[in-house]
Amino acid sequence: MEIHGLNGAGGAQPIYPRLAAYTVEQGSSASVSAPRDHVEISSLGQMLDSVHRMPEIRHERVEEIRRQIAEGVYETPEKIEIALDRLMDELSGF
Repeated sequence: MEIHGLNGAGGAQPIYPRLAAYTVEQGSSASVSAPRDHVEISSLGQMLDSVHRMPEIRHERVEEIRRQIAEGVYETPEKIEIALDRLMDELSGF
């Protein structure tokens, strides 16, 4: 048995046979209607994509806020007002 290279005895062969050539008569038109692919992404997939796009968690900042909450100094009237304004904007569609 003789082996000639990596592609076997006959060399590389196409997986599918070549399509036969065709001609279109002058003056006529050929219309080819190929099926189109369609992709639908589930709501779970969309949510996972949005989670993937979120910025990384800054653990030092989280620990600082937890410390402030435990000490009772995190919530101030100004911060509550800003949070309420943002909530109202979100609910009204801005």
